[in-house]
Amino acid sequence: MQLVSGSERIIAHANCDPVQGTVHWAPIKSVWIGSMTTAVLLLGPIYFSWTAFLLFLAGSGITLCAGHSVGMHRRLIHNSFECPLWLEYVCVYLGVLVGMAGPIGMIRLHDMRDWAQRQPACHGYFSHESGFWRDGWHQLHCRLDLGSPPEFRPEPRLANDRFYRWLEQTWMAQQIPWAVLFLALGGVPWLIWGVCARVAVCVTGHWLVGHYAHREGGQTWVVSGACVQGYDVKIAGLISMGESWHNNHHAFPGSAKLGIEPGQIDLGWALILGFQRFGLAWAIVTPDRLPDRPALVRVAERGRGCPLLARLLTPA
Repeated sequence: MQLVSGSERIIAHANCDPVQGTVHWAPIKSVWIGSMTTAVLLLGPIYFSWTAFLLFLAGSGITLCAGHSVGMHRRLIHNSFECPLWLEYVCVYLGVLVGMAGPIGMIRLHDMRDWAQRQPACHGYFSHESGFWRDGWHQLHCRLDLGSPPEFRPEPRLANDRFYRWLEQTWMAQQIPWAVLFLALGGVPWLIWGVCARVAVCVTGHWLVGHYAHREGGQTWVVSGACVQGYDVKIAGLISMGESWHNNHHAFPGSAKLGIEPGQIDLGWALILGFQRFGLAWAIVTPDRLPDRPALVRVAERGRGCPLLARLLTPA
């Protein structure tokens, strides 16, 4: 058996193909994000209140930072730091509340995309190759079925964890207790802004950052041989909790610190440092603790933000 994937969870045989595939409408996914978005567009202005809006801001910030960025991405997917299991559970639960997927599903989506983007060529779905509106439809309402996909095999620690299996089966329903609570405390405005607006904006915002972070922006590093490069979306550094420093992430995927250049605000990293201060995070991985990558090339300052020049500067 020949393995050609660098991911421990993605088992890719020699005949696996990241290019050939078909994009299909995903009814459940589409109805989920479509109903949340429609609800906030139609009812949000009618039931607006400043307390509901503050609830939306607080809920979005907490679930995106502690949940998606730190819990799902930096801890569960990349194992870039260690923490007590109870804290991992809390952060991952908050990540589920973002409304994108369950924990195992989120890992699968990430690792499949990561595997494809590191190949010499991949399907346009993985590279956000389509135009703005078409890519939005594909990413938010559809799925890609590869003709010869690799096998996804999560490690037993995750696959056999009963809490994660429960979250995977009920990730949409996890909004219900909060919807009931918000309705009881603040009425319909809190329900619409505390749940529908938060889910719609966070999920759509995640796609927006991914769309631009794989197409254009600042570039300090190039990964030779990879068909898809990452770019830094500076304007979203704060509201993405550091996730938009995507060129850095492509260069150092195992790093818990995403904002590695001066002036790059990274609230997810700040939270991890806060955990560390109270003894709740350790074995934290930063770029200097990662092994050298021969394929990683630093782009000269004159080439930053210019994908064409970056490719020209990359050694053959």
